[in-house]
Amino acid sequence: MLYKGKPVDLTPEQEEVATMYAVMLDTDYMNKPKFKENFMTDWRKILGRNHVIQSLEHCDFTPIYEWHQKEKEKKKQMTAEEKKALKEEKLKQEEKYMWAIVNGVKEKVGNFRVEPPGLFRGRGEHPKMGKLKKRIRPSDITINIGKDAPIPECPIPGQSWKEIRHDNTVTWLAYWNDPINPKEFKYVFLAASSTLKGQSDKEKYEKARLLKDYIHGIRAAYTKDFTSKDPTKKQIAVATYLIDKLALRAGNEKDDDEADTVGCCTLKVENVEPVPPNILKFDFLGKDSIRYQNEVEVETAVFKAIQQFRSGKKGSDDMFDRLDTSKLNAHLKELMPGLTAKVFRTYNASITLDDKLSRETKGGDVAEKVVVYQHANKEVAIICNHQRTVSKSHSAQMTRLNEKIEELKGVLEELQTDLARAKKGKPPLKSADGKPKRNLNPDALEKKIAQTNAKIEKMERDKETKEDLKTVALGTSKINYLDPRITVAWCKRHEVPIEKIFNKSLLAKFAWAMDVDPSFRF
Repeated sequence: MLYKGKPVDLTPEQEEVATMYAVMLDTDYMNKPKFKENFMTDWRKILGRNHVIQSLEHCDFTPIYEWHQKEKEKKKQMTAEEKKALKEEKLKQEEKYMWAIVNGVKEKVGNFRVEPPGLFRGRGEHPKMGKLKKRIRPSDITINIGKDAPIPECPIPGQSWKEIRHDNTVTWLAYWNDPINPKEFKYVFLAASSTLKGQSDKEKYEKARLLKDYIHGIRAAYTKDFTSKDPTKKQIAVATYLIDKLALRAGNEKDDDEADTVGCCTLKVENVEPVPPNILKFDFLGKDSIRYQNEVEVETAVFKAIQQFRSGKKGSDDMFDRLDTSKLNAHLKELMPGLTAKVFRTYNASITLDDKLSRETKGGDVAEKVVVYQHANKEVAIICNHQRTVSKSHSAQMTRLNEKIEELKGVLEELQTDLARAKKGKPPLKSADGKPKRNLNPDALEKKIAQTNAKIEKMERDKETKEDLKTVALGTSKINYLDPRITVAWCKRHEVPIEKIFNKSLLAKFAWAMDVDPSFRF
């Protein structure tokens, strides 16, 4: 790399970190001052105080970036055989880490790879973006195995695991401290398709279904408490209403160096603006620094209560000043055993999907039914605030679809001209490139016209769906909040192949739901 236009020699460790930065030169992170500042702070520790490199603005990472681009290009140029050989070699190396024996049964392990060192990206405007994620070594990792099981061989000679435990009351197989947030842990669990995971998934959805029996009583109780004289009771009632109606997360207290995200209990006065007569405007950073913006019509009593909670406070003050997550969770558990904000989210997501599919599936072919499912899934994603940024390839894909549609419309026009001529006993005109066309009878041409119209309709539908879903992440709710039995039963009732809705990994994860009765309703 260059510094002030001159080549600089770096040690392997310094160069490794410089490469992490160089490969991101063409990303949006280069426009984020916090990312650059955090990177330079951590890189400086490795460079040392007296290193020639003193400021980021005089650094030129282009030589490293160009080397990286060439390496990427080399990979692209590999033949199918070379790629296959590489893949097989990788699988061979990983095979022994992919399985665990649980109660005598061979089960697949989930995320057995430790994340390599790199620069932390985070989501949204995370205060730690750009910080160096250090390399995790065996001495950072605690292993959990059976008392009589052989200790897994340490892959790096001369090093050993941090600790070996024999705890059969937990489901993790290994853990280490997160290099960016040391108070948090990274775990290795069994794969989503394992028996244990399937069992806990089923229990999670059964608990959400149980809420059906309590929900009317819960709603009646919190509605009554909107006007309670007890301020704590009133705040608990309004918070429970928001968690139920808007699927908000409960929210936890944050340290100064953590992302300034909020949930229901930690909403600040500035995050909620009452707009008469009864609209609440929400604007805050939720989980993973994803912005939550919503305007909601609420009951008059809730609107008045929010105005009261904000009264006499500054924008940065807590709106629910008599409430925290533990108080709210204790209250929820009094309403129903095991009730949490997440159970509300799961219940509202699943009941919305079930209801929408039931009301909106009218008939049509498989493709039309899949669109109905995607729109129901979208409603759930909106409730849960599952957003994504528009992909870089979106506009190119839309352009390609438009071009194909125009091309087909041209074909359709030619076919209609040929049909009109065929009905008069005339031969077809030459094609656009001047070549003669086959002389088809009117029936054959009508069949071709119908097929071309069907293709255009399908592409128009695909285009509309793609545009409609460009900022919505459908996968998160499918994985975490939607009872898979709703989807499987709907597919069976309407003769939609399940593969049209669930990808390969979801089919494995939800194997336990596949034999559900077609009449199942959440």
